[in-house]
Amino acid sequence: MNARPEHNGTRPLHVWTSDHFTFDLPEGHAFPIGKYSALRERVLAEGLVDPAHLHRSEPAPREWLERAHDAQYVARVMDGALDEIAERRLGLPWSHALVERARAATWGTVLAARAALDHGVAGNLAGGSHHAFRDRAEAYCLFNDIAVAIAMLREDALASRPLIVDLDVHQGNGTAAMFADDPGVFTFSIHAADNYPVHKERSTLDVALPAGTEDEAYLDALGRHLGPAFAAHQPDIVFYQAGVDALAGDRFGRLALTRAGLAERDARVFAECERAGVPVVVTLGGGYGRPIELSLAAHLGVWRAARAARDRRPEWKP
Repeated sequence: MNARPEHNGTRPLHVWTSDHFTFDLPEGHAFPIGKYSALRERVLAEGLVDPAHLHRSEPAPREWLERAHDAQYVARVMDGALDEIAERRLGLPWSHALVERARAATWGTVLAARAALDHGVAGNLAGGSHHAFRDRAEAYCLFNDIAVAIAMLREDALASRPLIVDLDVHQGNGTAAMFADDPGVFTFSIHAADNYPVHKERSTLDVALPAGTEDEAYLDALGRHLGPAFAAHQPDIVFYQAGVDALAGDRFGRLALTRAGLAERDARVFAECERAGVPVVVTLGGGYGRPIELSLAAHLGVWRAARAARDRRPEWKP
């Protein structure tokens, strides 16, 4: 793992970034490539993450990817052998730079998961690629970083009962499918019912909300289901896919949460992790606001909540 020095007595919130890997997109493409570096700059400027605790991700080795993905699929991705249908399903043009970026995002989640075990809270300013299946890519997601991280933790006997709290507005169909026959992993998704993917997979617990759902109804659903999911599974680590595309005005969202509603969502997730005494790994997930500043502000709110949660765990013992 990367060195994780303490700095000025601050309780370290270790975070990984992969925005130093970038890739070209066609003009007008919907993927918000610029938000990642902008978010990194803001978490530093606001003092949410100390520069000593912000780590540059490296491309995850092929053998890491093969812990969760089909080896032939990994080979096709690495060799640029995706066919036209597969590339259309991904929604991004294949390039070596794209693969390096996806590998780096996976590295960040793996290392953040290990850091969370040490410090209670850690995260990745990328990742949450929950539409990637074992043998195919979908919807901007090439490798399922959370699935890879879980495989790595299990192989090293560091965690055995992960709970994935996926609050991106889209169901994490790839993640749900990858763990459908694995009772050791609890997949929990709150998402817009009338949204991508058209064909939903079966999570351990799916909560599908109607278009236009606002703060009160969303938080009521979260309140009714989050605690019981923890109680039923008794997790030893939580992966929080903290997408902010449930925000009103998101181009791909269809729900209508306010920034205050999202902030309360985040606070409740971190509070439940604290109550259960389990470490939490934060991944970025989606956010496609118009303008993108709307999503950036919401993503920043997630990291404010993460910073506060880390500060409330001064005596964390792994």
